Amino acid sequence: MNAEKATSYMWLYCCGDDKPGKGTNIVLFDYHNSRAAHCVVDFLDSYQGYMHVDGYKAYEQTKATLVACLAHIRRKFIEAKGNNKKTVKADVALNLIRKLYGIEQAIKGKSVSEKFTVRQQKAKPIVDELYQWLLKHKDKIPPQMALGKAITYAINQFEKFRRYLDDGRLSIDNNRAERAIKPFVIGRKNWLFSNTCNGAHASAILYSLVETAKANDLVVHDYISTCLQHLAEQPENLEPQLPWNIKKARCR
Repeated sequence: MNAEKATSYMWLYCCGDDKPGKGTNIVLFDYHNSRAAHCVVDFLDSYQGYMHVDGYKAYEQTKATLVACLAHIRRKFIEAKGNNKKTVKADVALNLIRKLYGIEQAIKGKSVSEKFTVRQQKAKPIVDELYQWLLKHKDKIPPQMALGKAITYAINQFEKFRRYLDDGRLSIDNNRAERAIKPFVIGRKNWLFSNTCNGAHASAILYSLVETAKANDLVVHDYISTCLQHLAEQPENLEPQLPWNIKKARCR
C-alpha cells in the first residue's frame, strides 16, 4: 500500500503434485514490485529443465524448456463461444480439447512410461487434428473477433503445448499453479494488502512455508512449531526441516 507509483506482483513457482506423493512438493511465493522478465530470469538462475507456463512472454527469456497450458487455450475458446450456442466452430476445438482431457483422466495415477505410451497412441492424433483445424481456420476468421483471437493464441502456444506428449512427467496444463495461487487470492480479499514491501516479502515467506507444508500433508501448526524449535537450537542446520525430510524422518 505504501509503495509509490509501483504495481506489486506475487510470482508463484510450484513443483510436484496437488496431492502429497513420493516426490518433492513445493509452493513458493516470490514478491516483486515488477512483472519484468528479470524477476523470473534471476530466480531460475539458468535452470534448463521443463517449466509449465501460461502465455506470458517473459518466460521466453529464461533458459527453461517451456510447456504451454491447454487450460489457457481452452479458456480462450470458451470466451469466444460466450452465450452464443450457435458458435459451431468454437465447439469443434472445445470437443477436441475435451477428448484430450478425457485421456488424461483415464491415465491419472499411471506410471510415467504408461502415460507416454498412451499419449503417443491416443492423444497425439487428436493434438495433430486440433492443430490442422487451427491452421485451416486461421485465415478464415477475422483476427479481431474473439474466435480469431483464440485461434491465434492457440497457434502461438501450440509448439510449447504439444511438448507434454514427449514426456510422461509433464502435465497437459498449468492448473497445478492455478490452484496453488487460490489461498493467496482468497487471503488478499479477506485481509486486504501488505502495508509495505517488507511486509509483502514476509507474506511471501509465510505463504511458502504454510502452503508447502500443506502440499506435503503436514499439520501446519505442528510443522511451524517444530521449525521454530529447531531454529533456536540449530540455526545453521536447516536441511532436516524441509517438509519432505521431516516427512521421511517420521516414516522411519
